Amino acid sequence: MKIVLVLYTDIGVMSGAVIFIRENLKIKSTQVEILVGILNVCSLIGSLASGKTSDYLGRRYTIVLAAATFLIGALLMGLAPSFPFLMAGRIIAGIGVGYSLMIAPVYTAEVSPAMTRGLLTSLPEVFIVFGILLGYIINYALSGLPQHINWRLMLGIAAIPSLVIGGGVMAMPESPRWLVMKGRLDEAKSVLIKVSDSAEEAEFRLVEIKKAASFGSGHGDSSTTRWHGQGVWKELLLRPSPAVRRMLIAAIGINFFMQASGNDAVIYYCPEVFRAAGIHSKKLLFGVNVIMGFAKTFFVLVSALYLDRFGRRPLLLLGSSGMAVSLVVLGLGSKFLEHSNSKPVWAIVICIVAVCGFVSFFSIGLGPITWVYSSEIFPLRLRAQGSGLAISVNRLVSGVLSMTFLSFAEKITFGGVFFVLAGIMVVGTVFFYVFMPETKGKTLEEIEALFE
Repeated sequence: MKIVLVLYTDIGVMSGAVIFIRENLKIKSTQVEILVGILNVCSLIGSLASGKTSDYLGRRYTIVLAAATFLIGALLMGLAPSFPFLMAGRIIAGIGVGYSLMIAPVYTAEVSPAMTRGLLTSLPEVFIVFGILLGYIINYALSGLPQHINWRLMLGIAAIPSLVIGGGVMAMPESPRWLVMKGRLDEAKSVLIKVSDSAEEAEFRLVEIKKAASFGSGHGDSSTTRWHGQGVWKELLLRPSPAVRRMLIAAIGINFFMQASGNDAVIYYCPEVFRAAGIHSKKLLFGVNVIMGFAKTFFVLVSALYLDRFGRRPLLLLGSSGMAVSLVVLGLGSKFLEHSNSKPVWAIVICIVAVCGFVSFFSIGLGPITWVYSSEIFPLRLRAQGSGLAISVNRLVSGVLSMTFLSFAEKITFGGVFFVLAGIMVVGTVFFYVFMPETKGKTLEEIEALFE
């Protein structure tokens, strides 16, 4: 989970660093969009490769690979003497982001018991918002340094925890489900005993996992039968069963709407939005970002604590409908300020409250639940590739929005953009209601039956 925190610290930092990068390197708005969005586009490489990689190397070593990749990217960004050098660092860091966003929730889902899986699998989003908040705080703390130094420190500092995490993850147990797929049943049983409440529960979970991995009852604990991922893409994309097709629709749909909501774009460009609203002090801009970060952090903790009590659907529907309302209010406030010469304080406050409402409702619903749902609905044999495919859609949509947000706003104004995003969230709310069954309290093996 800490690797996710490190990666999203960089994303939070980038929202402020880009102001100084623009001034220091004399780059244009289109270059800013490319610089910001390229990380998400290149994370597609990591997301698509992570399924095969994690099935081959294991979940644990894939986390190490993500940390190492991001370490290299952070060092390149922190030492960048020019825009092309900085772009190279963003590209490499993006690959690390793609790996981490797939492997963190999959690993957690495969280790966690059913009754606490919602809480534990939502932890990537908890660490994401902590990382973003930490990035905002770093921006605020370093904004007073000379601009040729501050943005390099902001982006390069993530190399230190990446190095620590790469070594520390080796103390974690391997996924018992991956061990079963590789025929290492004794090791899987040992891990399950460590992460279960009792030996009986561990034995029950092992039996369920063996069934899901297509081990017959005749196999003993020392079985060396192995699975190498044969035919996964054929079963997933070329000839999916009706159940697998419904899983794909649900997983890809929730990942699409997570980013089509504009969440990542708002995180990246929030200072630009508030600058257009009439806030020109950099310290004040970063201060508003910190407030937004605290709002995200508080509500994602609330969601994580209640996810296994109330279920996925109620929180998801509440969050998406709340986001739609917040975007409408933000659009109205932005439109008023666009046509006002005086930029009244009350209108700016309404926009700040609306943005905080937007990120808070995101943190209640789509933020944590996307990772939980994407990692738990696929059967074991398809989980790594299915999750990787869904998260690739997530990264693609995020990249497209991040690379077009400012240009889009120049064409139809920020207010117009927020009205479009509100319409998307209305459609998303209907999609969640129709296509996403409740999975609370069910084992990963029982969830498969929901889509039959």
